[in-house]
Amino acid sequence: MNALAAAATGLRMLSPDVRYGQVVAVRGALIEVEGLSGVAQIGSRLSLGTNGARVEAEVTGLDRDIAHCLPFSEPQGIATGARADLLASQFALRPSVGWLGRMVDGLGRPIDGKGQLPQGALSCRIKASPPPASSRMRVGERLSTGVRALDVFAPVCRGQRMGLFAGSGVGKSVLLSMLARWTDCDVAVIGLIGERGREVQEFVQEELGQLGLARSVVVVATSDEPALMRRQAAWTTMAVAEYFRDQGLNVLCLMDSVTRFAMAQREIGLASGEPPATKGYTPTVFAELPRLLERAGPGLAGQGSITGLFTVLVDGDDHNEPVADAVRGILDGHIVMSRKIAERGRYPAIDVLKSVSRTLPAALDAGQNHARLTARRVLSTFQDIEEMVRLGAYRAGSSPDADHAIALAPHIEALLNQDRQERSSADESFAGLTQLLDPSSEEALHEDAV
Repeated sequence: MNALAAAATGLRMLSPDVRYGQVVAVRGALIEVEGLSGVAQIGSRLSLGTNGARVEAEVTGLDRDIAHCLPFSEPQGIATGARADLLASQFALRPSVGWLGRMVDGLGRPIDGKGQLPQGALSCRIKASPPPASSRMRVGERLSTGVRALDVFAPVCRGQRMGLFAGSGVGKSVLLSMLARWTDCDVAVIGLIGERGREVQEFVQEELGQLGLARSVVVVATSDEPALMRRQAAWTTMAVAEYFRDQGLNVLCLMDSVTRFAMAQREIGLASGEPPATKGYTPTVFAELPRLLERAGPGLAGQGSITGLFTVLVDGDDHNEPVADAVRGILDGHIVMSRKIAERGRYPAIDVLKSVSRTLPAALDAGQNHARLTARRVLSTFQDIEEMVRLGAYRAGSSPDADHAIALAPHIEALLNQDRQERSSADESFAGLTQLLDPSSEEALHEDAV
């Protein structure tokens, strides 16, 4: 009787519906699985291999009885005939407040050596839909970012989505760390997508610091990981941000970078047989970008908001390349970082004349807008005659506007220069700019310039 009771208990514990197939081909990164017809869906997760070597994969394409899968890790030890167990139709996470201060991978697993993550009560879909456009709230009040160039010339509002466009080595990561530490928000969710492995700890320990990490969740997928894991990390970043938004919190979502997400999607598309289109990018890249970026923004009534800052790596400093052009059309503004400005030693190297916030002029009051526009005219005039001044071809007195710009522009540039440890409030930034633009101050500066 005891044996029968034990057998009955064991039978009750078995899953009533276990589906599995087998690996029939491995073609580079693509794994073909047979035997899951009618049960496997796009996005279904599988566990492949033997008990000694198991690899998790996702179904990315279906062809009759063959499921095309891509692995989340290197498919070492996977051979034809290996068993493929169907795990779930769609992947989901269960974040909680206990995730703050932690680092996770694209599948929501801890990678910081601090033990297991506490799981929340609610399940969050990795690839969720954004709130309905007709029901979500409007963009909120202006946020203080602590960065003078942004607070004055490209202000960010609560629930706004901004793109940070920069080439490599222009100071993008340092600017992100300043925003993560100083922006007025409840929680920061940071996605490092395709980041260099050696720079992850450097960013977390030195740039972000303990103060920034304490209110942050960091999602990491390094450049050596498979394309599926890099894409998954971007979705996980948004899913974690949505969890905190649904708790009524104001979330800052930083993602570095959207370009590497697009590259990962391109690899997945090409491996699945999708034809390349614009400069090698597949059509699904441009379909997935709005699905990812639209998830940021204001939530529904009673929820919080996700203020998104997404970096875009401009290939060869070409700001009109396909991904940059597509992202710029989706977001609510763009911040342009200039290599030329970085080379002359002004940091953060934000080109304020090319940066645009689509919440202007409503984000600032009348006095602040007047100061901003006046300063832009001064910088624009100086940019037009800068080469003439350096070559000595400009004669003082030829143009009152040019003389005015020559006197003021260097001081405005000095105001925008900011050390990575120097935090400034928006009110302080405008006070300093207004003082520079004061007629009595301008006259003294003009005399010094002459």
